[in-house]
Amino acid sequence: MEPEWITEPAALDNWLDAHPDEPLALDTEFERVSTFYPIPGLVQLGLGQEFRLVDPAVAEASARFRAIMADPDRPKLLYAMSEDLELFRHWLALEPAGVIDLQIGAAMAGAGFSMGYAKLVEKLFGETLDKSATRSDWLSRPLSAAQEQYATDDIRFLEPIREWVWNELGSRHLVGALIEESSRFAADLARQDDPANHYLKLRGGWTLSRQQQGVLKALVCWREMESRERDRPRGRVVADALLIAVAEKLPGSVRALADVQGLPAVVVRRYGDRIVELIREAASADNSAVATIPAPLSREDQMLYKRLRRLMIEAAETRDIPVELLAPRKRLEAVVQTRDLGAGLFSEGWRQQVIAPVHGRLQEVLSS
Repeated sequence: MEPEWITEPAALDNWLDAHPDEPLALDTEFERVSTFYPIPGLVQLGLGQEFRLVDPAVAEASARFRAIMADPDRPKLLYAMSEDLELFRHWLALEPAGVIDLQIGAAMAGAGFSMGYAKLVEKLFGETLDKSATRSDWLSRPLSAAQEQYATDDIRFLEPIREWVWNELGSRHLVGALIEESSRFAADLARQDDPANHYLKLRGGWTLSRQQQGVLKALVCWREMESRERDRPRGRVVADALLIAVAEKLPGSVRALADVQGLPAVVVRRYGDRIVELIREAASADNSAVATIPAPLSREDQMLYKRLRRLMIEAAETRDIPVELLAPRKRLEAVVQTRDLGAGLFSEGWRQQVIAPVHGRLQEVLSS
């Protein structure tokens, strides 16, 4: 298939408007080695049997492209969409709506949990994709013929995959579940991007007191903003483990900060005064309402987790859905820690429907 380019925003507007009823197949290529933000390198678009390659500057200047990306009623087909959505949040400052992650759909349809795109294409259509251009330079121009073919291959099977997924899920009344889960997943990704919540990802900080975790929250939030302003990876500003160590020690001076084992001298020189100021403010604040980092499950909780998971496996197998999708570890751990199915979102939406046959036994286990 000969790759085709759209080189003008107006031409992109016209092409998108010429296919108003087609789902938009979508993928991106980007670079992210020494920066905080991914750098867009290419946008790939598909409508029916037509596929186009678009430079980021052209897509950014297209009013129709922006409008369609934000339109919840226009389906956007992606595969393993988390990095693509992050790119759009930072690059175009928009939250794509109406997204459908066909990797989730393939899992629901029985292809296997978290299956790679090329492997699924080979399984469904018997075609082997050349992935040699995966790590190539997507910012330089012109792209090579191999890069163009790779980029086109990444979207030309999305609509056939969607058709297969729809056929498989339609008979089991799970198409709505895929749409719901894709939307929920996108919303979860957006919430995780909130600087105020990023400290909760530092699972190693669970041993800290609530006051220390309040300090950790302030330090991590500061690092998020510093990383974004400098466009540097988080670890190149201050590593996670070092922020935890600082929050544990609560140094009251730059001299004391310098004594934290492993903290680079350049960090102390550049940020010492600010870090000490943040520690002083956060340590003296009322941290009673700070959400704490979940502790690892106790032995008793691990036993409860296993009992719940066995029932989740039973429910998942009944509907031929991977248990990893129905009951991800974090969701099930939240249930164990709270003794509440609602904490894992098992009391609403498609998950509630799938676990309905074992709901009573799940409640009995939680109450025992």
